Amino acid sequence: MTTGIDLGHPQAQSVRSDEDVVRVRQLVRAVAVAVKLSLVDQTKVVTAASELARNTLVYGGGGTVEVTTVDNGRRKGLRIVFADSGPGIADLDLALTDGYTTGGGLGLGLSGSRRLVDEFEIETSAENGTRITVTKWSR
Repeated sequence: MTTGIDLGHPQAQSVRSDEDVVRVRQLVRAVAVAVKLSLVDQTKVVTAASELARNTLVYGGGGTVEVTTVDNGRRKGLRIVFADSGPGIADLDLALTDGYTTGGGLGLGLSGSRRLVDEFEIETSAENGTRITVTKWSR
């Protein structure tokens, strides 16, 4: 089976619309399948990617997503970087608290996404926007 994904190179997707959020989901799913994540782990990483791509659009005013395969010698996985040039996250600790929301949702976007992946890093400032890097490894 061919995925049409070039696993040797990062795959980039701009996020400027709801349709782009759907494209991010599709891209992440294709790469997760290609690196042989379990169905449960595919679902987790696609869910996290969907939440973070939506945040990139809604709170960051749009941005980019880059999906890369990773290999640590024992396992394969995928790394996803979400980047925007928005206003940054004013109170990161608060934003990472379960139940906190500025958008009327369940308040599980950032904190829930963090739980769904194996590695989660976030850099944010008013000057540079927000950059979130997540990694999911095969089991």
